[in-house]
Amino acid sequence: MKFEIKSKDPLTKARAGTITTDHGTIETPIFMPVGTVASVKGVHQRELKNDINPDIILGNTYHLYLRPQTTILEKAGGLHKFMNWDRNILTDSGGYQVYSLSANRKIKEEGVKFKSHIDGSYHVFTPENVMEIQRTIGADIIMAFDECTPYPCDFKYAKRSMHMTHRWLERCLQHLKKVPVKYGYEQTFFPIVQGSTYKELRKQSAEYIAGVGAEGNAIGGLSVGEPAEEMYAMTEVVTEILPEDKPRYLMGVGTPINILENIALGVDMFDCVMPTRNARNGMLFTAYGTINIKNKKWEDDFSPIDEMGITFVDTDYSKAYLRHLFTVNELLGKQIATIHNLGFYLWLVREARKHILAGDFESWKNKMVKQMDRRL
Repeated sequence: MKFEIKSKDPLTKARAGTITTDHGTIETPIFMPVGTVASVKGVHQRELKNDINPDIILGNTYHLYLRPQTTILEKAGGLHKFMNWDRNILTDSGGYQVYSLSANRKIKEEGVKFKSHIDGSYHVFTPENVMEIQRTIGADIIMAFDECTPYPCDFKYAKRSMHMTHRWLERCLQHLKKVPVKYGYEQTFFPIVQGSTYKELRKQSAEYIAGVGAEGNAIGGLSVGEPAEEMYAMTEVVTEILPEDKPRYLMGVGTPINILENIALGVDMFDCVMPTRNARNGMLFTAYGTINIKNKKWEDDFSPIDEMGITFVDTDYSKAYLRHLFTVNELLGKQIATIHNLGFYLWLVREARKHILAGDFESWKNKMVKQMDRRL
């Protein structure tokens, strides 16, 4: 993997760059649509590629391990071939999903024993087998196995967890040396900074992760319920320390405003289920605020879904029609809303990139944050 910074914003830490892998070039800042189970929910690969057009999507180790299972993925020749996606893929390590199974998992130094949400069967994730699973899935960027702490989290637990995440990282690195890539292209490994919402711990973790010398680095354990200002404060602490010449990935973030504010703090990569999940519940993100399309006010509004026309659905369908589809629980409504939201998120990061390159990112960002922070 090669990362190159093309331009830095003069007034913030925002930067525009490119990440090049064996599956192509990723222009940063980038938002990665989440394809949890080898599918971005409700979106055909053709629409994903031609209309939403991300350079990279995300897959989920925990879910893919359970279904379709690694034996199937290996027979298929890896996730790219299985889902017919010839661009970049990043897989998370399953740490967050294990965190979300708090009632059905036990964390020890060796790893995590957890109960499947599908059939109740027991499984164990260790740093070693998670590296093997990600080798078999075959994503271009793979993540360290970590523990994602909850919010709020007391200092002692956060510190203990952070140190365990660091020890797990060393085990990941050692095991990766023993397990070669499977499909003839390179995989790049990102370690993850933890430390909850404690500046002291975030600083320690960022210094430790920076010392590993990986080709890219991630910030985990945020967007788990903490106020946005705490998220920004932790991100700022970490981006001050992580190497400037490596891409920085903020995991699981976030709202359009969160993304712009974190770009300003020097983050390059984002993923979140929000645009797809909220779409399925009738929430549309736009440059001028959010729309709850289920509201009665849209019942006879025959204007386009979004006059900006970022994707074909924005001008092909009216707000009244989309509201009708949600009212009658028609699947097409969820698909239209999903394509719209993902198209908007990708438009937003591309606009951010344009303004970084133009040198006026901060003023544009401040204007956009005000515009988007309202309900229509």
